[in-house]
This record gives sequence, structure tokens and C-alpha cells, in this order.
Amino acid sequence: MANTNKVAVLGAGCFWGVESAFRAVEGVVDVAVGYAGGTVPKPSYRTVCGGKTGHAEVVQVEYDPARVSFQQLLEVFWQIHDPTTLNRQGSDVGTQYRSIIFYFDEHERKAAEESKRRLDQSGKLGRPVVTQIVPAAEFYRAEEYHQRYYERMGIAPSCGIHGRID
Repeated sequence: MANTNKVAVLGAGCFWGVESAFRAVEGVVDVAVGYAGGTVPKPSYRTVCGGKTGHAEVVQVEYDPARVSFQQLLEVFWQIHDPTTLNRQGSDVGTQYRSIIFYFDEHERKAAEESKRRLDQSGKLGRPVVTQIVPAAEFYRAEEYHQRYYERMGIAPSCGIHGRID
């Protein structure tokens, strides 16, 4: 039996909160936290936090497209962070916390751009959406102690701006 799952890579600030939000989505099979979009191969958390790698903290969302669409994942993405702040989410500041969507094909690029355009034109946020939409880059899985961080620590998600948009 062939695996028909797809992957989305998204950055919306601190990856722990983003991971937690996507794990709760029906149709999401798995979520890994990591880094993408920079120039340094095999980055570590320490080097990414240093702000000189160009990488963003991201999640790699494996999902079943028969149960949840890329567009539905984008709806969650817009709701869990503030896409109007450049290189910042809440108190986390730096390019590693930028809002970013990596697309794997033309369909995803168009869906992301259209979704961003609709949100921008809705006026819900009061400021322009600054989210980058860029071709997929290599995903580097973060160190294991970052995976399922909130779940392993037994604490409620606390980073990110959950419920930003209704």
C-alpha cells in the first residue's frame, strides 16, 4: 500500500507552540520541529538562535490530504500567530521567528498566495501580512529534546499567539 501523505513546512514563531497546534488538527499524521530557509547546513538550536544562519524555526507537518487539505492547514497557520509582525512573535524577536510558508509545487504556491491575499484584504488584522512564501528548502530536524516538547514536559502550550484570527 502506497503512502499518500503529504508534507507542509511552515514557520510561525516558536516551533513548540506551532507543533502543538498542528498536532491537534484532524488528519495530521505527525509533526516534527526543525529549521529551514537558511544557508548553514545542519544547524543546531544554538546557531539558529544566534540569528546568523538565516534559518527559521519551522514545523514539518505530515498530513493525509484525504482528511485535511493544504488550504485547511493554512487556515490553522493564520490563526496561531501574528503574520503582521516582521521577524517577531510575541516576545520572541529575530529572523528565526519569521512567518513563512514553504511550498512544494505550483498548487501550494498559488494556494498560499491566495490565502494570504484574502487575509490581507479582509482587514481583520489592521496591518499588512508580512509572511514570506518561498520554494521549499531543506528541512533540518531539531534536536530530539525539542520534539513534542510541551507534551513531554506536561505543560500547556505557552508560546505563540493562539486564536489570533476568528
